[in-house]
Amino acid sequence: MSDHGLFSLNGKTAAVIGAGSGIGEAVALGAARQGASVACLDSHDAAAQSVAAKIGGGTIAARVDIRDAQGVADAFDAIVRARGRLDIVICTPGINVRKPILQYSAEEFDRVVAVNLKGSFHVLQAAGRIMTAQKGGGSIVIFSSIRSQVVEPGQSVYAMTKAGIVQLVRAGAAEFGPAGVRVNAVAPGVVETPLTAPIKANAGWYEAYASKSVFKRWARAEEMVGPTLFLASDAASYVTGTVLFADGGWTAADGRFTPPV
Repeated sequence: MSDHGLFSLNGKTAAVIGAGSGIGEAVALGAARQGASVACLDSHDAAAQSVAAKIGGGTIAARVDIRDAQGVADAFDAIVRARGRLDIVICTPGINVRKPILQYSAEEFDRVVAVNLKGSFHVLQAAGRIMTAQKGGGSIVIFSSIRSQVVEPGQSVYAMTKAGIVQLVRAGAAEFGPAGVRVNAVAPGVVETPLTAPIKANAGWYEAYASKSVFKRWARAEEMVGPTLFLASDAASYVTGTVLFADGGWTAADGRFTPPV
């Protein structure tokens, strides 16, 4: 492939889960701009339909709850029936319950794990079954977080699930690689999305997070498109089992104090 088409997704079918808002919406729109035939999947059907309408051209939209293994498998099978194959799967959903460990309830624990970790497993399993059986392999991208590496009080279960995704991705890469299927993760820092709106509304909290980036600002959802589509594209043809940190230098820069030199 020439360098000119290295990042092109022309001729590829991409399923974006979480496409109804935030990072997922930005990625779905970006994949379409790169030429992919996009399927917008989201737990909120109306949101998925809205983004599909923005893309146009008969874009597939469907409700998918990643906690439901059969529902995920059925959605992917429907895409294959409609488009002939499934080349790219991108999974962005995640939830968080911010509480100290000693205050966490069993129900809250189960709720976060069910979406972030179990749901990601369902996606990986269903996509892997299709992609390992088809010629030409495929690319699976699952969203982790900087919390897979660094934590703060109140983030125990969320951080645990995001660290689990890293190992899940590595195992998927090892198992699916012989069939030409790549599996990778994107680990954002703090991103302006509907999910983080309550934090943004707190000026002190917002600025504390902004100061952790070497750019001294939060990321925009659109800034996750490039890293994600790089992993999805042939530009990353020899990249698998890795985590791409798109965190504005959060995990690279140690501390806020600049010592005299």
